[in-house]
This record gives sequence, structure tokens and C-alpha cells, in this order.
Amino acid sequence: MNTPHINAPDGAIASIVLMPGDPLRAKYIADTFLEDVVQFNEVRNMFGFTGTYHGRRISVMGSGMGMPSIGIYSYELYKFFGVNTIVRIGSCGSYSPDLNLYDTVLVEEAYSESSYAQVQSNESSKVLPSTPALNETLKGIAKNLDIELHTGRIHSSDVFYRENPDFQALFNEQGCIGVEMESFALFNNARVLGKNAACLLTVSDSLVTHEVTTAEERQTAFTNMMKIALELAE
Repeated sequence: MNTPHINAPDGAIASIVLMPGDPLRAKYIADTFLEDVVQFNEVRNMFGFTGTYHGRRISVMGSGMGMPSIGIYSYELYKFFGVNTIVRIGSCGSYSPDLNLYDTVLVEEAYSESSYAQVQSNESSKVLPSTPALNETLKGIAKNLDIELHTGRIHSSDVFYRENPDFQALFNEQGCIGVEMESFALFNNARVLGKNAACLLTVSDSLVTHEVTTAEERQTAFTNMMKIALELAE
């Protein structure tokens, strides 16, 4: 099966796909955690891999940055490659004083000013949920792994370099505990196509304390969210 952005043989992609933004993070996960790995996509260097985790099959593929990018890849995976579940595993900036660097966040819903859902499917809501049943499964996995999960609403922004950002208003008025750039589009595609979607994030920087992690740490050190998501392998 070929699409403009994914070139993979029939059956090459598992029904569950983990999606980091960075394709090199996808390669890191495949190299570090999976066995019997086969690369199924290299179009535009958006690497995708399928392998086994403790004998169970799972795929991992980069999504790129921003809603237009994850919107394309997640839609094609859901619509044309038989994928039922996508879990975004990415980084976020913290709006909350209660979130520290390397904390793991499970996104229950995404708020966005983006027009993505309106244009894609005439959806006017600015808040879209992830899949509740999938979230409960991920909470159970985290508990079994003794990994603390923070849960809440995330801000999905179209803009990384935002002039005069008022994150305090987004925290106080919209209840957003942090910010990233993809989950709103993923959740919309899952809603439109009747699929499952979740988002696990690791805090990479804080807008409260101004602490930051390095690019290398974001690529290789955010392992707790990876370990949780990998347990979904079937």
C-alpha cells in the first residue's frame, strides 16, 4: 500500500503505532526496545519501524512537528493501513508549577486555537478528548510499572515562537497544564475515523521555572513514557 507519505507493504504496520515527533526518536525506540525490527517507511526520512516487544507486535513512526504533519501521518495510518490505535509520545513545556522536568503526563483532552478540526471536519469545539478506555489502560500500566502519571488538559499550539505568550491565562482560564503542538489533530482524526488515540508526554522545559532539557535528552532520555506505551503491544 502506498500513500503520498507512507510506502509500506500490506501488513507491515501493526495495529498499534507509537508516534514520537522526531523520526530519530522512533529509530531510538526501535533500536533500544524492539526485536525483529523491520523498517517500513523512509519517505521524507519519516522513519517507521515494526518489531516485537516481549514477543508482542508494535510499530513506531515519527509524526513530524505540528498539527498539519501529525494530521497527515495519523490520518493515513488510520485510514489506509489498518491502524486502530495511535499513541503520541512527545515532549511538552510546563505551564504548571506542579510539573517538573522529566515528569510524565497523560493527556485527557487537548485545547487549541487551531482551525485544524474546523477545516478538516467542520468540528467547532476547541477542546477534544483522547480515548477514555485507552487512557484507563495506560494508567493501569503506569501503576504496574510504578511510574507516576500526571493527567490533565494540554494546550496544542500552532505556534512555537509566540510573541508575548500569556501562558498563565491558558493555565488559569483553560486549565492547560502544559503545551505541545500535535495532540489536538491526532484526537480529531481518531474521532472522525472511529479510532483510538492517546498522548503521553515528558516535560522537556518549564515556562514557570525556565528550566530546559537538551536536544539529546529529548531524543533518548524520555524513557518512562516509552516504557508505558510499549506495554500496549499485542
